Amino acid sequence: MNRLLPAAVALALAAPAAAQAQIALSANDNKLVLDNGATRTARDPAPDTLSIIDLSASPPRLKGEIQVPASVVGPPSSVAIAPNERFALVTANQRHDPADPSKLVPGNSMAVVDLSSNPPRVAATVNTGSGPAGVSINRAGTMALVANRAEGTVSVYRIQNGMTVAPAGKVEIGPVSSEVSHVAFTPDGRHALVTRYGDHMLNVLQIEGDKVTKTNREITTGVRPYGLSITPDGRWAVVANIGRGTGDADTVSLLDLGREPWRIVDTVSVGQTPEGIQVSPDGRFAAVTVMNGSNKPPGSPFHGPGLVRMLRIADGRLSVVSEARVGTWAQGAAFSPDGRTLLVGNMVEREVQVLRVSEEGKLADTGTRLGVAGGSAALRTVADWGPAAARR
Repeated sequence: MNRLLPAAVALALAAPAAAQAQIALSANDNKLVLDNGATRTARDPAPDTLSIIDLSASPPRLKGEIQVPASVVGPPSSVAIAPNERFALVTANQRHDPADPSKLVPGNSMAVVDLSSNPPRVAATVNTGSGPAGVSINRAGTMALVANRAEGTVSVYRIQNGMTVAPAGKVEIGPVSSEVSHVAFTPDGRHALVTRYGDHMLNVLQIEGDKVTKTNREITTGVRPYGLSITPDGRWAVVANIGRGTGDADTVSLLDLGREPWRIVDTVSVGQTPEGIQVSPDGRFAAVTVMNGSNKPPGSPFHGPGLVRMLRIADGRLSVVSEARVGTWAQGAAFSPDGRTLLVGNMVEREVQVLRVSEEGKLADTGTRLGVAGGSAALRTVADWGPAAARR
């Protein structure tokens, strides 16, 4: 299925005011499905897609979709939007095995999507390392980093002329078994954090101009750190420790970036399998999707409804302030730039769920569901950089 944007919508994205468009992107995977608590490769699936969501409308609405390779494997941060919203990057962690279409193998590519064209289109495809997963663009819009989950590296890309994405080397992070999963820039662009799902730690990268190097700082987190988000002021970071999927309660850790050396200062239990995590634009809260056993067979003693939980970040501590039910095998979470809307991607239901966020961080389901052409595997907005990002 390939729903292209109507001309009027595409022209609105292409206009000079595009930086105020307040869009969200959902990368949708059609290759993997959940069948009685187990994932399986779909036979003859429809192409993966990228959905464009208008956050300036009330309620948010789906503008359209284009075909873009995507993957549910890896953290739900495999799509990133440039600060000016003119282009996006989408990684594809897995692809069909050319020798056996019933199987999947690690991917090695990233799509550059021109959001300013009429209609939006894949402008280029660039090579990555093996199994690209989390991707991030710096606040200046001049560099991108990709975590290569099946290779133990981070790929570096230089962004020139507004949208030309060119490979600029790799950083060796660890062995393949380290399963690097996501990488996120600090707001000043001078450092980045990398999650290592395979050996339970974070690495700190140093960035000087175009040069990215791994420092010797290794930070111990909870079991299998996966998703990662940094507050817009650069003071804190939150890490979702996804755990082993054995029914035990898993955790989110708070990282203090305000004093050297950076360190974990608090960890709270949030329930089974925290998948996606995102801080609010004002840096006061973090939303985390919790599978809560929704991905397990209905007869499992660990089966339960999917949840999204809101955590308050205050005085170096995390605390749960609210929760809401979401769909099955929920993946990404993304805030609108004003922080009053939260989107959650429900993989099985093939929808993006819209929730309302109060000033105190209380969540309320609006009842709005945006159907997308595939399982919503990753969500992103420019709210990563705070409310001012969408006005650039």
